[in-house]
Amino acid sequence: MRASEIDETPHPGEPPADYVLRLAREKAAAVAAAGGAEELVLAADTTVVVDGEILGKPLDEEDARRMLRLLAGREHEVLTGVALRGGNREAALLETTIVRMAPLTEDEIAWYAATREPHDKAGAYAAQGLGGLFIEGVRGNFSNVVGLPVPVVYKLFAALGHDLKALIPRD
Repeated sequence: MRASEIDETPHPGEPPADYVLRLAREKAAAVAAAGGAEELVLAADTTVVVDGEILGKPLDEEDARRMLRLLAGREHEVLTGVALRGGNREAALLETTIVRMAPLTEDEIAWYAATREPHDKAGAYAAQGLGGLFIEGVRGNFSNVVGLPVPVVYKLFAALGHDLKALIPRD
């Protein structure tokens, strides 16, 4: 695994879906440029969107509390752009999942933000961790919310002519 060094600032007026797809493509291109010409590079970027606002990783604990207040008691989108690059070929897809967060008290928000779990998570929560205590429902691909949307990865490999099923041994 290699990190890419790209500017993750949204462009003025850039829709959230375009934003995550652009970042995934730029990450894949940056890593591919540093690696071998035929190396396969998988890159992704995830963000949380509520009322059209992109909620990236919180700046600090107060920012985490602000985000959790925005999400509490309502639905929001989790958007992930995924790009696969191999040689001069690239494929990219967007995955969108709707998450409903339970209403939260100020005490719950303060407690969760103080756990530090939200500090490196888009939208300031981890559905696969303690943040899962507050998730009332998910419409769509759950793997998109907790990490990488696995069905999208499968489709991208197929789009570039790679059969992932052939890599899985049969008993």
